[in-house]
Amino acid sequence: MPDWEISRGDGPVIATAVHSGHAIRPELLERIALDGPARLREEDPLTDMFVGAGDQTFRARTSRFEIDLNRPEDEAVYMEPSDAWGLTIWNEKPTEDMVRRSLAAREEYYAMMRGWIEEGIARHGSLLVLDIHSFNHRRDGADAAPSDPEGNPDLDLGVTTADRQKFGSVLDAFEEGLQGEAAGRKLDVRRNVRFVDGGNWPEWVFAEYGANVCTVTVEYKKFFMDEWTGQADIAMVEDLRAGLVRATQAARRAL
Repeated sequence: MPDWEISRGDGPVIATAVHSGHAIRPELLERIALDGPARLREEDPLTDMFVGAGDQTFRARTSRFEIDLNRPEDEAVYMEPSDAWGLTIWNEKPTEDMVRRSLAAREEYYAMMRGWIEEGIARHGSLLVLDIHSFNHRRDGADAAPSDPEGNPDLDLGVTTADRQKFGSVLDAFEEGLQGEAAGRKLDVRRNVRFVDGGNWPEWVFAEYGANVCTVTVEYKKFFMDEWTGQADIAMVEDLRAGLVRATQAARRAL
């Protein structure tokens, strides 16, 4: 059975955290070369705390190092260093049967999301999908200087998978709602800075349902935590969570 947590509500906003998980099933854990902290650095810890802004929510519990729900099927199981930031992932690669079992979860996820989206369109006409992630900005080491803020905003909104002619007011309301402060820090919120696309999941939504669904990839820079230790700034996380709730409420009214 896939390891995830879902909540079904009645509103038009779906929020997902597809990289929030850390668990790996035992048959793969025996083979993996990366220890827990190394995996955690490339996962999106704490993003599951933000999905409550949605009416329907998805939280992954399985690590992206077992199955990446945001990649095409033929790239969803990392095998080579080139698949994952140059990291050596496996001491012994998974068998074909193991890979098949991993891919089954991906297939189930997309089938489930198709159902959610089609039910939502039938009920509400238009939907907002929030694809929530986080990204590293201290890749040179825990004590090294962070990456240049010019290319690394606090929040990067990926909106290439949204029809801006139809949903422009929704995007504007959402972005404006995110502006402000978190734990005394004035937030730098911009669009389409780091990522040309949002990955397979939002691209799939746009390709299949773009006429009715506004999809936004919300990328939080990991300034709310120490990306090397995993220690979180709880006050910052809570302010960011509250800000996302406010922004989602504004976008919902504009939808």
